[in-house]
Amino acid sequence: MQSGRVLNMNAVKKVQPEFAPTNSPSVAKPRPKRHLRQRSYRIMAVETTIKIGVNFLISAAAISALSQMLPYNWAQQEKIRAITTQRDLVKARVSKIQADFQQNFDPHQARDVMQKHGHRFDPNQRPVFITNNNGTGE
Repeated sequence: MQSGRVLNMNAVKKVQPEFAPTNSPSVAKPRPKRHLRQRSYRIMAVETTIKIGVNFLISAAAISALSQMLPYNWAQQEKIRAITTQRDLVKARVSKIQADFQQNFDPHQARDVMQKHGHRFDPNQRPVFITNNNGTGE
């Protein structure tokens, strides 16, 4: 006999398929999907909150570092400006000294330089004396 009941010989047999689930207490019921979704949303919310918190801390550290570095940067720029100004002044002095050096040690102008800095005259040069003659003879 097959599974099912037989009422009488001429009656239709009611056959239950073998793969149909039975209501036995040993079979675990699947969890409702709604609870899993709510749990995954909570996990995602906690994870997102932690990410935002970490990003906030990193941003705060970066802002703190910048606030400490900016005054130092401004001071260094001021020092650079002062050094640049001094360099320009020294550059002007150096170019003047170089021009004097070239003039003083130029072999073609050696006699002129000696006359300028000393009280010696070229032997071929005649001294010129300016006298004031008003006709009074004094």
